Amino acid sequence: MAGRALKRLMTEYKQLTLNPPEGIIAGPTNEENFFEWEALIMGPEGTCFECGVFPAKLIFPPDYPLSPPKMQFTCEMFHPNIYSDGRVCISILHAPGDDPMGYESSAERWSPVQSVEKILLSVVSMLAEPNDESSANVDAAKMWRDDREQFNKIAERLVRNTLNIPYP
Repeated sequence: MAGRALKRLMTEYKQLTLNPPEGIIAGPTNEENFFEWEALIMGPEGTCFECGVFPAKLIFPPDYPLSPPKMQFTCEMFHPNIYSDGRVCISILHAPGDDPMGYESSAERWSPVQSVEKILLSVVSMLAEPNDESSANVDAAKMWRDDREQFNKIAERLVRNTLNIPYP
């Protein structure tokens, strides 16, 4: 199974290097292990995360693409759909099939037709438009809804941190 996963990951990496999506760089941490990737995601233009460069890691299971990878930001993040430890919580990264909580349709969850590129583009979209109805970080979701100005200030500090610019 891991052989098929490795072949698929090598193909996806080649595609990402030949035709990288705007604002995203991703690839294996080292060439000996294609199951651990690093990614740099630019904060989407026109959002409170604009200009930030957010590092993340993806860990792929041996049965990829039958199961989704895990994704985690490796910098401080404050976002409704990102746990406090940096783990990303979006539908495309949830195991295939029906949602036991009944919140997501199976079409929204992981399927083998998805790709690393689609995951990363979904994360960019999530940064731009959080889903505060299904939050991984309740405090961030509440602030996003009730005190957008304060949320934006925190986001600005995070952006400045990723660029090593002191926050005033």
